[in-house]
Amino acid sequence: MAFDAGGQDAEAALLARYAQGDRAAAAILVGRLAPGALSLARRLLGDGAEAEDVTQEALLRLWKIAPDWETGRAKVSTWLYRVVVNLCTDRRRRRRPEPVADLPEQADGSPAPVEHLQMQARLNALGEALDALPERQRLAVVMRDIEGLANPEIGAILGVSVEAVESLAARGRRALKARLGGRRSELGFDDD
Repeated sequence: MAFDAGGQDAEAALLARYAQGDRAAAAILVGRLAPGALSLARRLLGDGAEAEDVTQEALLRLWKIAPDWETGRAKVSTWLYRVVVNLCTDRRRRRRPEPVADLPEQADGSPAPVEHLQMQARLNALGEALDALPERQRLAVVMRDIEGLANPEIGAILGVSVEAVESLAARGRRALKARLGGRRSELGFDDD
């Protein structure tokens, strides 16, 4: 499997330096990896606080395996994203439905209440449609179309081939289109 030599070597070198006690290396690695891990967790969980918890747990696991890291075996970021996906999957399985919270009051410069409601309805509809997808399709769509990860990296995270990622994402998109297509007018996407 081919890797991005610059990125992988830099990440692995930083992890090795951390394993030898270099705290500055850990800070640099966190600066590189945490934003992507947090963004992925937010997309998968829909909850910022839970996403932060997952990101912290994933980084703790990375620090624990640092002394045993085998350079060249996997990209550090790919390993971390796989841990994030697994932790998010575990949390989603344990979740219970939560009541819908009241809308926050409008702050200066924020969208008008109608626009806010429409955007919230769109986000809710997308979230519900994503939740209805089979798990691997949902993960492929979120990582590819929302997070912008490359298919080879998604394949490494999910443990499937690039072709399987392409198939999962395509099937997921078709299912989303079918599920949301009949709601265009309701969601404010009237054709002109």
